[in-house]
Amino acid sequence: MFKYSLDNKRYHTLNYFYKNKFGKKVFKISLNPGFGCPNIKNGHGCIFCSHFSGDFAGDPRDNLLKQFNEGKMMMEKKWCDGYYIGYFQAGTNTYAPLDVLKDCYESILKIPNVVGLSIATRCDALPTDVINYLEELNQKTFLTIELGLQSIHSKTLKLINRGHTLEDFTKCVKLLKKKGLKCVVHIINGLPNETKEDMVNTVKYLNDLGIDGIKIHMLHILKDTPLAKLYEEKKFHVLTKEEYIDIVCTQLCYLDENVVIHRITGDPTKEDLIGPAWLLKKFVVLNDIDKEMKKRNIYQGCLVHKVDTSNRKSL
Repeated sequence: MFKYSLDNKRYHTLNYFYKNKFGKKVFKISLNPGFGCPNIKNGHGCIFCSHFSGDFAGDPRDNLLKQFNEGKMMMEKKWCDGYYIGYFQAGTNTYAPLDVLKDCYESILKIPNVVGLSIATRCDALPTDVINYLEELNQKTFLTIELGLQSIHSKTLKLINRGHTLEDFTKCVKLLKKKGLKCVVHIINGLPNETKEDMVNTVKYLNDLGIDGIKIHMLHILKDTPLAKLYEEKKFHVLTKEEYIDIVCTQLCYLDENVVIHRITGDPTKEDLIGPAWLLKKFVVLNDIDKEMKKRNIYQGCLVHKVDTSNRKSL
């Protein structure tokens, strides 16, 4: 069995990481402070975004404590004992004045059994005063910064209207790491015109950058988005389940074994989804990834050249 898994996975699972660090089950409670997104303010935003980034987060009309408690009650129906991480998921969660951010984050940290925060944001929404505050906050709790990237390729970033460059992203990650902050990066497989080699190279680049965790998504086309219009016009290739699994298995081989896999597929809602339909069967995808890795006899990091990964030890 892979040493960073509790359930026969061949990759470093988030479940293993949390249990190893905190000694018990840890639940992420999704929150929506209603900050919005600077990329949407400046235009439509990313072409795949339905403007409801973080669909499974709380209702922004409710205060954060109510959102948290509702999420906690749902978790307690399945597991009666555990710790919690406040997950600021929806939108860009550093896109507000510093005093507002402090009130939001610290109100969640006051809740009993909350052991940390996970803050999803963008590299172009982290001004100096916010980064300095996050550095201070990191000394008080278990803090993770999640950054969207999606792809390292300039043509793709322009096509999806990402709103920043790879250079912007890289500079941000290096600064956060210098400050001792833990970075989890989101990528998307299956973006228009990208090859398997392109997607694998995105993971190789991130591995060399020394990220602490990754979320791997499959591109899904949602109704009423610019991506849906592009798909209608161009009919670009959408990955099959078999292609996606092949790419993910190869990507995992090029990720250092210490990088925590926070997500390895997506779970869109049926009502909003144009395609691919196979994404609706999340656990089938997960099981098929496990089967393929076993069939190939591969593990996370098996193709990584041994390099100094000391900058990940803080995780």
